[in-house]
Amino acid sequence: MHKKIYLLLLFTFGLLQSEIYAQGDLLITPTRIVFKKEKLKEIINLVNTGETSETYTVSFVERRMNEDGTFTVITDPDPGQNFAEPHLRIYPRRITLAPGEGQVVMLQRRRNSTKETGEYRSHLYFRSTRDYSALGEKTTDSITGVSVQLTPIYGMTIPVIFRAGDVSATTTISDLKLENVEDSNQLKFTLNREGNSSVYGDFTVEHFSVTGKSTTIGKIAGVAVYTTIKKRFMSINLLKSPLLNLKEGSIKINFKTRPGDKKQETLAKATLNLST
Repeated sequence: MHKKIYLLLLFTFGLLQSEIYAQGDLLITPTRIVFKKEKLKEIINLVNTGETSETYTVSFVERRMNEDGTFTVITDPDPGQNFAEPHLRIYPRRITLAPGEGQVVMLQRRRNSTKETGEYRSHLYFRSTRDYSALGEKTTDSITGVSVQLTPIYGMTIPVIFRAGDVSATTTISDLKLENVEDSNQLKFTLNREGNSSVYGDFTVEHFSVTGKSTTIGKIAGVAVYTTIKKRFMSINLLKSPLLNLKEGSIKINFKTRPGDKKQETLAKATLNLST
């Protein structure tokens, strides 16, 4: 007996380290949309970087962020979560791009939409309509003997956010600990969020020797904590060098807003004192 299973490969960009992302033959910029207070329109640029024409559909999907940073598909909002989709328009919703061709997708906020105070978030989903069945990989279940064909359906999502009324958030870092995992040093910690707004920024980790010498030993960019959760468990791989002694001195971690129109601001910081 032959059975097909379709795998939905979604890439959510709340965690990406770049403002430009390409998956397959589609390049998207920006990878995150946040409407400014009075702005009603935003533009997303798409480019087909492949060698054949491709058609994409554009729609909204809803996601819940989990405390480990993964996402779950949802249909109903969690407490404290508002969907942006009812308040936004997309056009066009279907795009065909020739090789090397680019096009823009417009997002528009509805003027007369009634909104309560809070942050509104949905995810914009770009899905290829190409038939990938020829690329499916066949395998056999060792228990049932059923032949299974895995056929990927390629798609990407980016978060779309706007805020209404008085929204704010405070962020702290707790539970810092240094661990050695598979011969790699990792800094593990909890990123805590309070308030009715998400937070988004970059981490920098520095080691300070007993003499005060500072060395950057870790970075991670584009980290979000959305309003569905109050904490996120984090881990950063640290630079490994014979010149560094991570048994003494201290490790300092800084969480800042991303570079943009405004000067970067520190959202949270913490220090881990090391001892021999």
